[in-house]
Amino acid sequence: MSDIILEALNIRKAFGGIVALDNLTFLIEQGKITAIIGPNGAGKTTLLNVMSGVYPPEQGNIFLKQKVITGLQAFEITCCGLARTFQNAQVFGNMTVLENVMMGRHIRTRSGIVSAALRLPRTYSEESLTREKAFSYLEMVGLKDCAHKPASSIPIGNQRLLEIARALAVEPEILLLDEPAAGLNTQETRNLGMLIRTIQSMGITVVIVEHDMELVMDISDEIIVLNYGQRIAEGKPGDIQTNPEVIDVYLGREE
Repeated sequence: MSDIILEALNIRKAFGGIVALDNLTFLIEQGKITAIIGPNGAGKTTLLNVMSGVYPPEQGNIFLKQKVITGLQAFEITCCGLARTFQNAQVFGNMTVLENVMMGRHIRTRSGIVSAALRLPRTYSEESLTREKAFSYLEMVGLKDCAHKPASSIPIGNQRLLEIARALAVEPEILLLDEPAAGLNTQETRNLGMLIRTIQSMGITVVIVEHDMELVMDISDEIIVLNYGQRIAEGKPGDIQTNPEVIDVYLGREE
């Protein structure tokens, strides 16, 4: 078995009387693409929010590289090597596409406020490297030609790609993608699949929440299936496709 990069142990999260995650335990293997699927309301996005520090769990712990990250702020978890995108693309609309990606790399810079105010050489050097890296990530996702456009002016599909580029600028060890194919056409979804495989080839572990089953089955190494906040199945794509419980609660059984 590959090394474990992330572990969720007995995670519970409720909103009022609704239990979104119910004593959930699972492992994410380093270097793999793991998909988390399930019907609407299964707890998928809530799980990503707990993993990334948006919500604290009421019970249980999240371990990243064997370190407990439960209770850390979202930016602290990002500094630990975990980056994510969101279900609804969240870009800085008043900034350019390039500036959005440069913002993502901010946590990797060392120049402080004084250096920036005095325009010290280190500041110029880091800014130059940040810009260079940002361009490389934009080229990777196919947005280099949009670099100087306002982020709010590009189509929603491109904003999703921009979010991925900004997350990559963090230089994460694990990347969480929340429904990145939502709103994409068939060709755009195929291109997204190739991009995710490219990200994996960089040594980055990918966890993807996605409803597009063709994409999930094509790119995933492992699949975790949730229903009512509980894990009901886990395995290779072929195993999940033929799992009777998954067919009943999610994929649908043919008459």
